[in-house]
Amino acid sequence: MLKIVRCAVVIACAISALPAVAACPDYSTAANPPTLSGPARKAFSHFGNTILAGLYQPWHMAHDVIVKAGQSATITGKFDYDAVLHKDLEGERVHAYLYGTGMQQWQYLGSFITDSDGKVNVPLGVRAVGDYVVRFVVEGDLSSTNGYLSVVDPNRDAVLFDIDGTLTINDFEAYADYVGVKTATAYSYATQVVNAYRQKGYQVIFLTGRPYWVTKDGLEWLKIQNMGQWHYHSNPYGDGPIPPNTQQFKTDYVRYLRNTVGLNIVRAYGNATTDIAAYADGGIPKAQTYIIGPNAGASGTQPIQGDYTAHYSFVVEPTPVASCRL
Repeated sequence: MLKIVRCAVVIACAISALPAVAACPDYSTAANPPTLSGPARKAFSHFGNTILAGLYQPWHMAHDVIVKAGQSATITGKFDYDAVLHKDLEGERVHAYLYGTGMQQWQYLGSFITDSDGKVNVPLGVRAVGDYVVRFVVEGDLSSTNGYLSVVDPNRDAVLFDIDGTLTINDFEAYADYVGVKTATAYSYATQVVNAYRQKGYQVIFLTGRPYWVTKDGLEWLKIQNMGQWHYHSNPYGDGPIPPNTQQFKTDYVRYLRNTVGLNIVRAYGNATTDIAAYADGGIPKAQTYIIGPNAGASGTQPIQGDYTAHYSFVVEPTPVASCRL
């Protein structure tokens, strides 16, 4: 009997010494928050903003955030009106709320005043590993927007996607087709590819060279295609039609994801030479860099010919589940 107990203790000690299995992305909780009552509507502080909100539709957005477990986070909301004008909402009160993994109800984060660029920066503190939605509500007209926070364990497996010319058949940067962002045509089986990785427990990252001010349409496109809506990272720099230096912007973010957050990016998808260079400079092997379109297979990358039908069957479906706790 003593021998059995001794063996049991040895086994228990061995199990406890094993590294903990990291949590998988929580794609469900933040996507299905409870009803938010929100703040009471009060008049805008500036009469000009009353006119602005009365004449134009809100075009707000937030920059999604992903951080390593144990690190504090801050999320930025940007508030403007009209898809073309993009007139900033200055000097007005915005309320912020958070809901996500392990939570039973919305948490009020406080109220903030937009700056001269129509922005607020909301500190989120240090959160448990999981996924969270942050809802911003403008007090003057109760218009709102969402942003997402992901807190991840080191070495979480991730898959990275460019959007334009990669998931869509047209390249946004090449044509500056802002009007068609929301209705762009997806490649055949692109949705199945993205969702297969989600279902296998991979952190899906959308990294786009689109300027931040078309985020509203970009997220609407992902929703229409049923691809989920985070983690979405657009170019925060430059106010022109095409932001400057897309390649460097993507390189920097890939390095942040790998070196600071600690993601294990196991596969990356793109279509442009800037994608190829940015992924390589960010440390992603070309053996796991998949390129579709005219540059398929360029510079030693893996080609996707035509659309994603064959790729889904022969590459994605056989891919093992992520090394996380499903």
